[in-house]
Amino acid sequence: MSAWPEPVERVAAVLRGAAVDARIEEFTDGAATARDAAKAIGCELSQIVKSLVFVCDGAFVLALVPGDARADERAVAAAADASEARIAGAEEVMFATGFAPGAVAPFPLRAVARTFMDSSLLAHGVVWIGAGTTEHMAAMPPLELQRITRSRAVNLTAQS
Repeated sequence: MSAWPEPVERVAAVLRGAAVDARIEEFTDGAATARDAAKAIGCELSQIVKSLVFVCDGAFVLALVPGDARADERAVAAAADASEARIAGAEEVMFATGFAPGAVAPFPLRAVARTFMDSSLLAHGVVWIGAGTTEHMAAMPPLELQRITRSRAVNLTAQS
């Protein structure tokens, strides 16, 4: 069997090291968007975890939000105790995470100060995270995701 691409191997190494019951799968049609991922996997859109990088008062913060919701910059700023939050640009995402935009995994991260997880993700038995490329996703229990990322569960999404 061939080895995973290098970014996926980094994710797999963290999962092995943390003894997490997770599985990484490859989706050759791609899973670059939450909607594409949910369709490829055959799961609810709310089970897809979007890993979004924000710049909060100059620090990189990762917001883990469900695929069916939009991150609220004000909620992210409040969680990070920052005066403002903005979505990171492509180069900032690459620098902060070591992953290309659209392929960001929630770990391992290079320069992210804190990670926050939308509390709605905890309602699922299994969630799916990006695993380093637009074709790789990993399934795991949300409590394990919270443990590995050392994230605090808060409300991060825009209320409609």
